[in-house]
Amino acid sequence: MIEKPMRFQIRRAINNIYTAYSLDDGRIYTARIKGKVMKKDEAEYNPVAVGDIAVGEPYSDCEALIVSTEKRRSSFMRWNIKKEMNQTIAANQDQSAIVVSSASPPFRPRFLDRAIACSHGAEILIIMNKADQGVDESIKLYRELGFRVFIVSSKTGEGIEELKEALSGRITAFVGQSGVGKSTLINTLMGTQQRTGEVSDKYNRGKHTTNHSLYIENGSIAVIDTPGVREIEVPFEDESLVKEAFPEFRDAECFFSGCLHHGEEGCVVPALVDSGAVSEDRYESYLRILEALETRKPFYLRNRKR
Repeated sequence: MIEKPMRFQIRRAINNIYTAYSLDDGRIYTARIKGKVMKKDEAEYNPVAVGDIAVGEPYSDCEALIVSTEKRRSSFMRWNIKKEMNQTIAANQDQSAIVVSSASPPFRPRFLDRAIACSHGAEILIIMNKADQGVDESIKLYRELGFRVFIVSSKTGEGIEELKEALSGRITAFVGQSGVGKSTLINTLMGTQQRTGEVSDKYNRGKHTTNHSLYIENGSIAVIDTPGVREIEVPFEDESLVKEAFPEFRDAECFFSGCLHHGEEGCVVPALVDSGAVSEDRYESYLRILEALETRKPFYLRNRKR
């Protein structure tokens, strides 16, 4: 017999089996999607993500069927290269914390730019971990652009208390390149024992340790730990949304209000780049993101002038 529907917070998702925390009775349920009712968006790889608020029908003391999800207030969504579909890896977070390192693996500004563009509706925190190995000076540009930047070290404890304060009372999705020490950092912050890995000596790349998103809560801090990746691609969506990740464009007074800043008539951004007001590397990063989005469109919709 099906009981009264409940609201759940999704805390783990593995192969369409979900760990769901009931917001009604405070218990943990194992949940699955009910039939095909959640087949709401053929363009997205997974209809339910960690952090989602779902409505479900419990059918035992510990099992439930998910029938719908509430509208997301925020998300971290990437392009799943293998499946060629958008994939949400965290939802309803207050903050997206993008973890990078300076030397091992090396800091990759364009990875960071793409990761920022994958987050919508959440404040961005940039965390340069492994500060004991040095700090790449190019991180200063992001602070100048208004992003909150934290320099931390799980090994020495540098910056940990300041970061804890920024996380307190909020849900934060942690994302990052494999090997930047994301899981080790979360262990330090939360007192947990997430599996951690080393960086490959041969390639100076990280090895995957977290293989699914997981909601972790301890006291006033709640995080969504997401799988580390070697590459990240911006999801297929409205190209104009990419501009949100580039605050240096906000005051550009182009001739057309909807200007995408890729060389249209009346666009002032190239002149701002020439004058040094906008970073040439950041602008090139932006153009590459637009180019990648263009290749994901059906051929007949592509802008052949570009």
